[in-house]
Amino acid sequence: MKKIFLVALCTTMGTCVMAQSAITEKEIKDHIWYLASPKMKGRFPGTAGNNKAADYLVKQFKKSGISPFGNSYFQEFTAKMRVKKGVTDTPYVQTKNVVGFIEGSDPKLKNEYIVIGAHYDHLGMGGASSKKPDTVAVHPGADDNASGTAALLEISEKLAANKASLKRSIIIIAFSAEEQGLLGSKYFTEHPLVPLSQIKLMINMDMVGRMNTEKHLYMGGAASFDGGMELMKSLGPKIGINPIVNAYDVGGSDHVSFYKKNIPVLGFHTGGHPQYHTPEDDRKLINIAGEKLVCDYIYEALTTIANRNEPILFVPEKKM
Repeated sequence: MKKIFLVALCTTMGTCVMAQSAITEKEIKDHIWYLASPKMKGRFPGTAGNNKAADYLVKQFKKSGISPFGNSYFQEFTAKMRVKKGVTDTPYVQTKNVVGFIEGSDPKLKNEYIVIGAHYDHLGMGGASSKKPDTVAVHPGADDNASGTAALLEISEKLAANKASLKRSIIIIAFSAEEQGLLGSKYFTEHPLVPLSQIKLMINMDMVGRMNTEKHLYMGGAASFDGGMELMKSLGPKIGINPIVNAYDVGGSDHVSFYKKNIPVLGFHTGGHPQYHTPEDDRKLINIAGEKLVCDYIYEALTTIANRNEPILFVPEKKM
């Protein structure tokens, strides 16, 4: 009986590990439903909603077995808020990036890092960056960027469950104050937790929740590292999507802060829509099944790059 019990226990534990290592539609939806709920009031930096989101991220990191980088999951900084044209009283608030760490297994390559990130802040009740600047209402930011934050949590959970197979180390960052001018990522690149020379790639997800019927996933920066274009094109059929692979065209999200430091980047999104930066960016409009495909694709890309034996080399754009 004791032997049977132990076998049953091991089987149960194995099932649990498999469940934790799987990217699921349910968990994607759960994350987005929490982060974009009305009670979060748009996750504006310096507010209770933003702080609740940061605490939620830490809770999920701990649940997944993701360690802090150092003594704390938080990298705190002061953010200057954007104001409407003509307003002279510019507010400053305290906010924070949320940072997790998965150590690689290769004795040498674990000293190289891949950063995967997404911003978790949004516009709060509207304001200067809203497409409806005179409307005071919760801007829930379901696609922008609860979707990217949910993808970050799901991909990171699977990475943590399979960390023994990762050669390079992974730094996971949920940035704050992106909507105020990429402030969280700028702060990190100016106050890096590891030498920037050891960061070999930055992967960013911003608005990845509205995949269209053609299953397009857009990305910029694929040519910023050697072999990137070929790799990103080759993964599409395997996952079942149609990637739109841009050589550079790095866009305007947090990966730009890393690109400016001559670090290769991949910036992912599923395209714009009329609800962008409005109160109508609602969680009910998210394509959950499409976002799972995004997560599967990025996980495959990240692990392939993290485990390559040859160096990851920055390739600058050649201006004509």
